[in-house]
Amino acid sequence: MRMETSASPSFTSFFVVAFSLFFSSSFSEARNFLPRGSSLSVEHHSDILVSPNRTFTCGFYWIGDNAYSFSVWFTNSKERTVVWMANRDRPVNGRGSRISLRRNGAMVLTDVDGSTIWETNTTSTDVSGAEVLDSGNLVLKDPRGKIIWQSFDFPTDTLLPNQFFTKSTKLISSIYWPNPDFKVFASGRTNYNGSRIAVFDEMGNFLSSDQLQFSASDMGFGILRRLTMDFDGNLRLYSLNNETGLWETTWEAMLEQCKVHGICGRNAICVYTPEPKCSCPPGYEVTEHGNWNKGCKPKFTIENCSQEWRFVQVPQVDFYGFDLNYSQSISRDSCLKLCLEDCRCAAFSYRVSGEGLCFTKSALFNGYKSPNFPGSIYMKLPASVGRFESAILNGTNPICKSNDSTLMMGSSSMYDTIGKKVKWAYLYWFASSIGVIEILFIVSVWWLALGIHDVPESLAEGYRAITSQFRKFSYSELKRATKNFKEELGRGGSGAVYKGILADERAVAVKRLAGLSYQGEDVFWAEVSTIGKINHMNLVRMWGFCSEANHRLLVYEYLENQSLDKHLFSPSSIPWKQRFKVALGTAKGLAYLHHECLEWVIHCDVKPENILLDTEFEAKISDFGLAKLSQRGDNNSEFSRIRGTKGYMAPEWALNFPITAKVDVYSYGVVILEMVRGIRLSNFIMEDGEAQESELTRFVRLVKRKIECGEESWIEEAVDRRLNGEYCRRQVVKMVEVGIRCAEEDRDKRPTMDSVVQALLECEDESKIRSPDDQ
Repeated sequence: MRMETSASPSFTSFFVVAFSLFFSSSFSEARNFLPRGSSLSVEHHSDILVSPNRTFTCGFYWIGDNAYSFSVWFTNSKERTVVWMANRDRPVNGRGSRISLRRNGAMVLTDVDGSTIWETNTTSTDVSGAEVLDSGNLVLKDPRGKIIWQSFDFPTDTLLPNQFFTKSTKLISSIYWPNPDFKVFASGRTNYNGSRIAVFDEMGNFLSSDQLQFSASDMGFGILRRLTMDFDGNLRLYSLNNETGLWETTWEAMLEQCKVHGICGRNAICVYTPEPKCSCPPGYEVTEHGNWNKGCKPKFTIENCSQEWRFVQVPQVDFYGFDLNYSQSISRDSCLKLCLEDCRCAAFSYRVSGEGLCFTKSALFNGYKSPNFPGSIYMKLPASVGRFESAILNGTNPICKSNDSTLMMGSSSMYDTIGKKVKWAYLYWFASSIGVIEILFIVSVWWLALGIHDVPESLAEGYRAITSQFRKFSYSELKRATKNFKEELGRGGSGAVYKGILADERAVAVKRLAGLSYQGEDVFWAEVSTIGKINHMNLVRMWGFCSEANHRLLVYEYLENQSLDKHLFSPSSIPWKQRFKVALGTAKGLAYLHHECLEWVIHCDVKPENILLDTEFEAKISDFGLAKLSQRGDNNSEFSRIRGTKGYMAPEWALNFPITAKVDVYSYGVVILEMVRGIRLSNFIMEDGEAQESELTRFVRLVKRKIECGEESWIEEAVDRRLNGEYCRRQVVKMVEVGIRCAEEDRDKRPTMDSVVQALLECEDESKIRSPDDQ
């Protein structure tokens, strides 16, 4: 037994060493160069090529059961993200397949049976070997180092920085068409330049010879990026978060996802709920549940063209393309007749803005619902189809609104009697239904208005959301609501805010934006609608916008207690419980913007003036998304340009470092330290008329020194004296600790906002408030 016991550690040590050597040797087998006459096998996972800086790896990538592709991918992303595939349409077997750089200079991919799946056209050249560059480019070189062949010339769905995109190359993922209503110049481009070349650089700037350009929201050096044509047909720019290994969207071509054609299949309609979902129009049903690529199929069969037809109106919905007929200055009835008399017509689109526009459709593709579409689609259905079917426009269930669909009757032989065949029973039923709905509506409004039986706030808020959807306001409407912009609530770098009362008696805050007048109405609508869909209890709710001529206004909910600075820096101040509640609520709102929001947002101007308070002193962050809105609207702007307010801005603004969410973390740190101290720490200490150091720097320095010296008196000295000693010591310590960490000059030492929320939640339930009697 002693012999076995003494031998065991030696055996264990040997095993560990051997195991380590195995993995280290496997890693060392990863080559930077593949010489002519050698190959990589699909069966050996160590058979890979890596770039000199280890950013990219090239080898066999698993894409399915016993299916592999020869690919290049990012080494350090959480899920290995492929940027190029040689054989994405013809995967090879998991055994016996290999990629070979043959002695004739051709790189050839063969399957298990020896058949050639893919190869380069380099058989007549003097190729010495293959390697993956630090740029992610797989290249074949001659003995002098000249590139003979490169993967950058044959992109699949992704472009990398400094990879040229020309008229002979393309990105392929799914079907995608531009808006047919926009010609070249309407899309902000030109067709005079025939060179057709584009590239995006390491800073995140994209520039095309036809004048198309855009920038990443986190523009700057030192960030790994990719521009990818995604599966839904949208083009997006991604940046790699080194902390999480995940990709974050920093630009996308189509902000309104439903305008990405092909996102839903044939006969289907894309609708916001608020996220994009696919739906079926009246008379149609899902072709295959769980697979919207196959769209919707009709519930009916067409017996003959002379049968009786009816039309169902689906408001604010359109289908792009497949027009049988296009007519201007035409009535809706005349448009209906055109569709009725053409056996090929499946529906007609009628737009009521300005002169009547009529489009009869032979097929229904690329359907979408938009509040900005000034018309309707009229579905042509056999009269035998259920007369009272509602349009399914939420992806799963019908929307039960009386005005969602309108029935119109017709037959191919008796057009002049349209509407006369509606039965009296139907009219009685319809009138009765409307009466019941009106009664229920009046009772609901009365109940909510009078607050009977303490209606839950969530229910009331849901009712308000249903009856007051995000919409476009006219300038005259907002001018009346604000009494010609009479009562100013505040003013900042992005514009002035005025109080207003809408026609439905809702109090609102109307912000007149400065510096955005150059944006077109469609661009402004797309940007603002994205911000308007962001919803969280600690973010100010946006009710709508106005975009007329040079007027750009945003309409927000009005908060009675206005902004934090009006309470924190006033003589009366606010109690400690409310201060901690505001600190936690603000952290939750920022964490949502940084980590949970579908549209990634950096605020860039976190300060007490942008933290609003409701009647319960619940914090609601305002002006989120305005930095992004301004940046996207300005063709000459750079996200690295200094934004925000002096004293709350992170050091990286001045150092011209890439801007990340950590700038908000820094500003938040300043704010919560001000909430503890009760004064503006963003101000500078003046001596002899010159600024010596900021209040923040001095406060942090003194607190750190006292903590290091073990002096507990720092708590009393740090807390706002106006609280008269009534505060929670544990919460004070936690807020100061978090604030100092957030306000670190080195952004890598700052926490994320979700970790800040967790830290504050640890002491949220602390109920013991220190009073003078406890001293």
